[in-house]
Amino acid sequence: MDTVLQTVGLTKKYGAQFAVHGLNLNVERGKIYGLLGRNGAGKTTTIRMITGLLQPTEGEVILFGEKLKTPTKRVFGRIGALIESPAFYENLTARENLKIIADLRGTQAPDSVDNALKLVNLEQETKKVRQFSLGMKQRLGIAMAMMHNPEFLILDEPTNGLDPIGIQQIRLMIRKLSSENGVTILISSHILSEVEQMADKVGIIDHGILLEELTMDELRYKNRHFVKLTVSDISRAIPVMEKELAISDYEILNDHEVKVYQLDVDLERINRVLVTSGIGVSELSVKKGNLEEYFLKLTGGVSIG
Repeated sequence: MDTVLQTVGLTKKYGAQFAVHGLNLNVERGKIYGLLGRNGAGKTTTIRMITGLLQPTEGEVILFGEKLKTPTKRVFGRIGALIESPAFYENLTARENLKIIADLRGTQAPDSVDNALKLVNLEQETKKVRQFSLGMKQRLGIAMAMMHNPEFLILDEPTNGLDPIGIQQIRLMIRKLSSENGVTILISSHILSEVEQMADKVGIIDHGILLEELTMDELRYKNRHFVKLTVSDISRAIPVMEKELAISDYEILNDHEVKVYQLDVDLERINRVLVTSGIGVSELSVKKGNLEEYFLKLTGGVSIG
């Protein structure tokens, strides 16, 4: 798979404090990548280094296969970005705002404004920007980032502060840009449930460190439902489970606990066979995997389970 963005040991340090430490990201062409982390985890710092707004202390940013020493128009002309809240002329319409930006950028394509507004469903909007909802302003910000038809779009918390309708509109638009326009998208967020509905792959960051990078399918697989089994001696229980109960899909947690992912097993039979073999059973229950809970545990949050 062609890689649009790769970071190698990307680090930003302020004095003795690491904002980002040794970050290795891999964003594949045509995919939606979710950079997940709590507020203050280092997401915006990472994005600022990727877009050339901030100089790394150490490490490399590789865009379209090219190592970036200093920002170049040739490379950054292929990128669109919306970082934090976009600023517009409040007394002008969406179209008037984009025309000014197109003139400032020297955009030559005569239909660039029309195409950008159409992408975000604002082509018929005639209200002044001051009358826009926050969601409409976010969509206009994305239109601004897409005006030069970039291959790679970077969005920093694009649904932050939006109501459910606004969130849904942004979500559908991001999916459409990826599936219909072939745009590679990096989206940062602190809300796993939102990213889950959009992303193909996620990187989970906390205190500036990448904890995990995996596809959404891999993340869901790790959090599938299971039977939790707590026994007196795990080293004796495992051979019995394998031989007498034909259990092969399991994960040992510690000396007493194991997760069994074969949900078609008979719980009564598991208990009976283990107890008959002289192994005490103190817990035997079906647990439902929960992505939000997994994210909280991974980043040091408080689990509700």
